[in-house]
Amino acid sequence: MSTIEFNPLWKEKLLNRFLSYVKIYSTSDAESESTPSTERQWNIANYITEELKTIGLENVSIDEHGYIMGYVPSNLENDDRPTIGFISHYDTSPDFSGENVKPQVWENYDGNDLLLNQTTGFTLSPSRFESLKKYVRQTLITTDGTTLLGADDKAGCAEIVTAAEYLIAHPEIKHGRIAVGFTPDEEIGRGAHKFDVAKFGAEWAYTMDGGEVGELEYENFNAAGAVVKIHGLSVHPGYAYGKMINAALLASEFAQMLPANETPATTKGFDGFYHLMDINADISEAKLQYIIRDHDADKFEARKKFMEEKVAEFNQKHGEGSAEVEIKEQYRNMKQQFEGKMHIVDLAAKAMTEAGIEPKIKAIRGGTDGAQLSYMGLPCPNIFAGGINFHGPYEYVALESMEKATEVIINIVKA
Repeated sequence: MSTIEFNPLWKEKLLNRFLSYVKIYSTSDAESESTPSTERQWNIANYITEELKTIGLENVSIDEHGYIMGYVPSNLENDDRPTIGFISHYDTSPDFSGENVKPQVWENYDGNDLLLNQTTGFTLSPSRFESLKKYVRQTLITTDGTTLLGADDKAGCAEIVTAAEYLIAHPEIKHGRIAVGFTPDEEIGRGAHKFDVAKFGAEWAYTMDGGEVGELEYENFNAAGAVVKIHGLSVHPGYAYGKMINAALLASEFAQMLPANETPATTKGFDGFYHLMDINADISEAKLQYIIRDHDADKFEARKKFMEEKVAEFNQKHGEGSAEVEIKEQYRNMKQQFEGKMHIVDLAAKAMTEAGIEPKIKAIRGGTDGAQLSYMGLPCPNIFAGGINFHGPYEYVALESMEKATEVIINIVKA
């Protein structure tokens, strides 16, 4: 078992760091072409950068795109160990409001309903979310029911920074050079697009971006984003007979053309899906935003082709140019990048075991920066950060889960 003494002082550091991060508005925006995609992400990026300098990391930098890097120097006399890294993202999902987050801390959770908001009656209940039963007598951090929490992935950020601070404060823990990195725009599939792997200088790394304790992942969805635009014709409704083309109605029709049993709510395991993220429509124009996912590369290609075929079918019915689609690939399944490199995964599994955790090796029904980074030459499996119910007002994380994630980081470094 691990001999790390994560005493109340360090628990408080971890908690306060996480609370400070989630209060900073940092939602990304898929519609933006800039990096970061939103100006507000600079607030947390600059905050973390200054924090890394304050706790004593070396060569701390933030580039023009908001990518942060820093290093815990080796404390070995003869360092022949590879540099390894830890990475997380500081943006939050645009799926739900991340503005004005008011985190709540519930110590010694008793297993009953949590009334998160007295005004609205918003409640987090184990009758709806059975996973809550795992966290009885632990300290939970929740929302107030009006925003997401941002544990995805500010829990990962807090764990990495706290582990780095702990290592600097405990030179008796011998380790090689450790690289840490923080990225923008992961939630919109662009988190690693401008990550400088050569500058980072690690032989391999781990993203701290998984869910519940024990999760360890080295395979994920192949992913693409699709935007379908539908063109209508606006005419005064009193004179619309035979003339008006209502793009909003056509958008509804197109959405029904995709299989109803291939959505996130109707699939599990290795099943792929089409996910309608947003519809913005009026009479003249409509835009439908989808994400396309599949673990299998051939099925993924078939899904992209199917989307294009449906647009062509729609145009055949309503007239050429009625609809158009743009499909952009986001990331690929990283599994094949670990052929001959499974020691990277095995090291993380051993670090969990030493922390008293049973590793749960599984495929991600999603993606992380690590998927892209693995294809960029930086093998990067994903480790749990502790959060549950991401991207919505029911999101929560247990402080004890974050402690365990921090301990796993330190155990990997020690190894």
